[in-house]
Amino acid sequence: MIRYERLGRVDLNVTDLDRSGRFYEEIVGLQRAGKQGVDGSLEFLCGADNCRVVLHESAMPGFRSMALALESERAFETLRDRLEERGVACEAVPDNECLNREWLRSWRIEEPNTSATIEFYLPRAAQDSLSFVPTVAKIQRIGHVVFTTPRYAETIAFMTQVLEFAVSDDIEGVISFMRPPPNPYHHGVGVARGTRHGLHHLNLMVAEIDDVGVALNRFKQREVPVVFGPGRHIASDSVFLYFLDPDGLTLEYSFGMEEFSETEPRTPRTLPPKLESIDSWGGRPDPKLAAVGVVQPWRRGTPESI
Repeated sequence: MIRYERLGRVDLNVTDLDRSGRFYEEIVGLQRAGKQGVDGSLEFLCGADNCRVVLHESAMPGFRSMALALESERAFETLRDRLEERGVACEAVPDNECLNREWLRSWRIEEPNTSATIEFYLPRAAQDSLSFVPTVAKIQRIGHVVFTTPRYAETIAFMTQVLEFAVSDDIEGVISFMRPPPNPYHHGVGVARGTRHGLHHLNLMVAEIDDVGVALNRFKQREVPVVFGPGRHIASDSVFLYFLDPDGLTLEYSFGMEEFSETEPRTPRTLPPKLESIDSWGGRPDPKLAAVGVVQPWRRGTPESI
């Protein structure tokens, strides 16, 4: 069994790095990590789990990559064996890149259906790392990434059969919620049916329901588009609020989430394909939710520029 620790890093493409940097720091509440990538990227701390959100300037906004921490050397090798067994192309992340990210070592793959870059790493014991200091929201961690794709069934099959993600629930034919076990949270990755390969949304988990309520007023005052919520997801039991960044990428704050036991977890549920299965409070999403955000493809060597 491949044993994961957490979703530790998400890289996004934005069209104006300065504008988005201010937004993610001042409006979302991430904390600048104090270092800039060789490509000028901006790195942010995202909660006490040493999670990172990294912004890169690009002509097309969207998803660039995500990285999952593995529990141990054994888990790392189990994953490598699985990728070789299934013929999945992968490459080692360069040593200097791992050192900069405080990783011991890492593999990088392209999910074959969406072309999304996924990295798997062993974390290095952090030396003199910054501590996350909450500002406008008590952000705890990166909660999950959800993709949209016309290759819905194929993407779910890869993530469950090759990467060994566990399905927690799904809304029939609409979206599947998966967790990288034994991480207990209801979902760390989701796949939604769509007409394009793209980023559906990036979720940030907050510590208090007040973070959601205060954010709603902050967004109104700063003219940040709110595209769904507040409401409550039936599947995960999370209170949610979806909003847009300056490029129209969809972000989500959520408070509370079902946690699964490692031993004898409950059976996944299939909810009916209707709006009430998404929000028990009866809300309706704005059409702008998940309307923006392409997946930047990766080819062996380096992530391909757009």
